[in-house]
Amino acid sequence: MDKKALHYFWLRIRPVHTFYFFVAFLVAASICVVALRGNYQKMVNLREAVYAADQAGVDVESALANLRAHVNGHMNTDLTGGTEGIYPPIHLKGTYERLVQAEQERVNTVNSKVYSDAQAHCEALYPTSFSGGPRVPCIEQYVKEHGTTKQEIPVALYKFDFASPTWSPDLAGWMLVTSALLLGLAVIRFLAGRWLSGL
Repeated sequence: MDKKALHYFWLRIRPVHTFYFFVAFLVAASICVVALRGNYQKMVNLREAVYAADQAGVDVESALANLRAHVNGHMNTDLTGGTEGIYPPIHLKGTYERLVQAEQERVNTVNSKVYSDAQAHCEALYPTSFSGGPRVPCIEQYVKEHGTTKQEIPVALYKFDFASPTWSPDLAGWMLVTSALLLGLAVIRFLAGRWLSGL
């Protein structure tokens, strides 16, 4: 470019001071920080809703889906487990404990019925036998063959972690992009002013 064209360019950009870009950058950055804080606060509220639903045993899946959707779609909402995560993964302790208790009750009910059936079966086989005779081994064998054992419920199925994106197309994400652009424009305007002011 020749000096005349550069001088014309300088006359056009000179009224737009670096200060304006910097002030706009500060406004956009402030909005970004507030939006990031809002994302985080909503994640905390949704996480508490999951814990409350888990304790009450009501609509846990819906609360968990709401939390997952928010974390997966917004920055500053990370809920990952392991050594790098800030928070432990979501653990549906109430749901897990209710399932374990229900399984124990199922086993107790089945085994109680099996034991009653075993006594009736062995009394029919050995009607004249009393305690200590062939009835005891018969009952033990019947219970062993027909009884049930507790099924282990994997605790990992009731632990969840969700990772938030590096950038999301929400208010916080767009303000982050805007802040970066305004800062870049401020730097360019400052450098252009230093370089072109001597023309």
